[in-house]
Amino acid sequence: MRDRAGMRAADDDRQAVADQLRVAVDEGRLDLHEYDERLHRAYTAKTYGELDVLLADLPTGSAPVGANGAGPALPGELVATGAVDSTVVPASGGRSVTRRWVVEVWGPWLRAVPIVVGIWAVTSLLAQDLFFFWPGWVAGPWGVVLAVRTVQGLATGEPARQAAKRERRRQRKREKEIRSQARGSAEPDGRELPGTPG
Repeated sequence: MRDRAGMRAADDDRQAVADQLRVAVDEGRLDLHEYDERLHRAYTAKTYGELDVLLADLPTGSAPVGANGAGPALPGELVATGAVDSTVVPASGGRSVTRRWVVEVWGPWLRAVPIVVGIWAVTSLLAQDLFFFWPGWVAGPWGVVLAVRTVQGLATGEPARQAAKRERRRQRKREKEIRSQARGSAEPDGRELPGTPG
C-alpha cells in the first residue's frame, strides 16, 4: 500500500489546509508572517506529505478531516462542522484597534472643522469685523452625532468588528495573491500547471 505522504494532493486538499491555517492565525497560533509563508507553501504543495508538514505543530497535527471522517475536509465541510470560526479576531491589541476606530469615526470632523474655522477667521480678518461664529453650526451638531455614535460603538464592540472585517478582507486578498502565484509557477518537470497561460 502506498504511503499517504507520497500521494499527490488535490486542489481541495490544498484549500482545506489553507482554511486550517486561517483558523490557526485567527486563534493566534501563527503570526501573519508564518501564515503567509505556510499559505504559499500550501498552494504550491504537490503531495500530502508537503501539506502535513505545514500542520504538524498545530493542535490537530494533520490535515483537517471531513464531516464524513473519510478524508481531508472540503472548505464547506469545515464551515459546516464549525472548524472555521465566522469571526476573525484581529491580531493587534484591543487598545490600538479602538484608537484606530475612533480616529476613523472622528477623522472627517477633525479635518473639516479647522477648515471652516479658518474660513471664518480669514473672512472676519479681511472684513475687519468679528462675524457671527457660524462654524459652530457645523462643528456642534456633527460633533454631537459623532459623540453618540462613538459611545454606542464602544458599548457594542464596533471597533473589534471593524478590525475583524478588515483582517478578513486582508487575508482573502493575500490568499488570492498567493493562489494566483501558485497557479503561475511551473511543475518540477517543466510543465505548466493547468490553467496557466502557455
